[in-house]
Amino acid sequence: MSPNATDSMKSNLGEAAGHLKQAATHAGEALKGAATAAGDEVRLGKAQMKSELADGAIAGLSAVEQAGAASREQVDALMDKGRDLLESASDLIRERPLASFGVAFAAGWILAKLARSSK
Repeated sequence: MSPNATDSMKSNLGEAAGHLKQAATHAGEALKGAATAAGDEVRLGKAQMKSELADGAIAGLSAVEQAGAASREQVDALMDKGRDLLESASDLIRERPLASFGVAFAAGWILAKLARSSK
Protein backbone atom coordinates (compact mmCIF):
# COMPACT_ATOMS: atom_id res chain seq x y z
CA MET A 1 0.00 0.00 0.00
CA SER A 2 1.46 3.35 -1.00
CA PRO A 3 1.33 6.30 1.32
CA ASN A 4 -1.33 8.79 0.54
CA ALA A 5 -1.03 12.59 0.74
CA THR A 6 -2.40 12.74 4.28
CA ASP A 7 0.16 10.28 5.60
CA SER A 8 2.98 12.14 3.84
CA MET A 9 1.78 15.44 5.33
CA LYS A 10 1.67 13.91 8.82
CA SER A 11 5.15 12.51 8.39
CA ASN A 12 6.53 15.86 7.21
CA LEU A 13 4.81 17.71 10.06
CA GLY A 14 6.27 15.25 12.55
CA GLU A 15 9.75 15.76 11.09
CA ALA A 16 9.30 19.57 11.20
CA ALA A 17 8.20 19.33 14.84
CA GLY A 18 11.32 17.31 15.65
CA HIS A 19 13.53 19.89 13.98
CA LEU A 20 11.78 22.74 15.83
CA LYS A 21 12.27 20.89 19.12
CA GLN A 22 16.00 20.44 18.39
CA ALA A 23 16.29 24.14 17.40
CA ALA A 24 14.68 25.19 20.70
CA THR A 25 17.04 22.91 22.63
CA HIS A 26 20.08 24.38 20.85
CA ALA A 27 18.81 27.94 21.43
CA GLY A 28 18.42 27.22 25.16
CA GLU A 29 21.94 25.81 25.36
CA ALA A 30 23.30 28.84 23.51
CA LEU A 31 21.54 31.19 25.93
CA LYS A 32 22.90 29.28 28.92
CA GLY A 33 26.41 29.48 27.45
CA ALA A 34 26.04 33.19 26.76
CA ALA A 35 24.78 33.81 30.31
CA THR A 36 27.73 31.87 31.75
CA ALA A 37 30.20 33.80 29.57
CA ALA A 38 28.57 37.11 30.51
CA GLY A 39 28.75 36.19 34.20
CA ASP A 40 32.43 35.36 33.83
CA GLU A 41 33.06 38.69 32.10
CA VAL A 42 31.18 40.57 34.84
CA ARG A 43 33.24 38.84 37.54
CA LEU A 44 36.47 39.61 35.68
CA GLY A 45 35.45 43.24 35.20
CA LYS A 46 34.54 43.53 38.89
CA ALA A 47 37.92 42.13 39.94
CA GLN A 48 39.75 44.50 37.60
CA MET A 49 37.73 47.46 38.89
CA LYS A 50 38.55 46.57 42.51
CA SER A 51 42.22 46.25 41.63
CA GLU A 52 42.29 49.67 39.94
CA LEU A 53 40.44 51.29 42.86
CA ALA A 54 42.91 49.78 45.33
CA ASP A 55 45.85 51.01 43.25
CA GLY A 56 44.25 54.45 43.09
CA ALA A 57 43.79 54.52 46.86
CA ILE A 58 47.43 53.55 47.42
CA ALA A 59 48.60 56.26 45.02
CA GLY A 60 46.38 58.80 46.79
CA LEU A 61 47.81 57.87 50.19
CA SER A 62 51.33 58.19 48.81
CA ALA A 63 50.48 61.64 47.48
CA VAL A 64 49.15 62.68 50.90
CA GLU A 65 52.34 61.48 52.56
CA GLN A 66 54.44 63.38 50.02
CA ALA A 67 52.31 66.50 50.53
CA GLY A 68 53.23 66.47 54.23
CA ALA A 69 56.93 66.21 53.42
CA ALA A 70 56.64 68.93 50.76
CA SER A 71 54.89 71.29 53.18
CA ARG A 72 57.63 70.70 55.78
CA GLU A 73 60.23 71.56 53.14
CA GLN A 74 58.37 74.79 52.29
CA VAL A 75 58.06 75.76 55.96
CA ASP A 76 61.79 75.13 56.47
CA ALA A 77 62.62 77.29 53.44
CA LEU A 78 60.39 80.10 54.72
CA MET A 79 61.95 79.87 58.17
CA ASP A 80 65.43 80.12 56.61
CA LYS A 81 64.37 83.19 54.61
CA GLY A 82 62.90 84.76 57.76
CA ARG A 83 66.14 84.18 59.65
CA ASP A 84 68.12 85.69 56.77
CA LEU A 85 65.83 88.74 56.78
CA LEU A 86 66.22 89.18 60.54
CA GLU A 87 69.99 88.90 60.24
CA SER A 88 70.00 91.51 57.46
CA ALA A 89 67.82 93.83 59.53
CA SER A 90 70.01 93.42 62.61
CA ASP A 91 73.15 94.06 60.51
CA LEU A 92 71.56 97.23 59.11
CA ILE A 93 70.59 98.39 62.62
CA ARG A 94 74.16 97.82 63.85
CA GLU A 95 75.61 99.70 60.86
CA ARG A 96 73.18 102.66 61.01
CA PRO A 97 71.46 102.84 64.37
CA LEU A 98 70.28 106.46 64.05
CA ALA A 99 68.73 105.92 60.60
CA SER A 100 67.08 102.72 61.81
CA PHE A 101 65.59 104.52 64.80
CA GLY A 102 64.28 107.30 62.52
CA VAL A 103 62.68 104.82 60.10
CA ALA A 104 61.09 102.88 62.97
CA PHE A 105 59.78 106.09 64.56
CA ALA A 106 58.33 107.32 61.24
CA ALA A 107 56.69 103.97 60.55
CA GLY A 108 55.13 103.93 64.02
CA TRP A 109 53.88 107.48 63.63
CA ILE A 110 52.29 106.67 60.21
CA LEU A 111 50.63 103.55 61.58
CA ALA A 112 49.28 105.48 64.55
CA LYS A 113 47.84 108.15 62.23
CA LEU A 114 46.23 105.53 60.03
CA ALA A 115 44.76 103.73 63.04
CA ARG A 116 43.28 106.96 64.44
CA SER A 117 41.84 108.10 61.09
CA SER A 118 40.07 104.78 60.46
CA LYS A 119 38.07 105.01 63.71
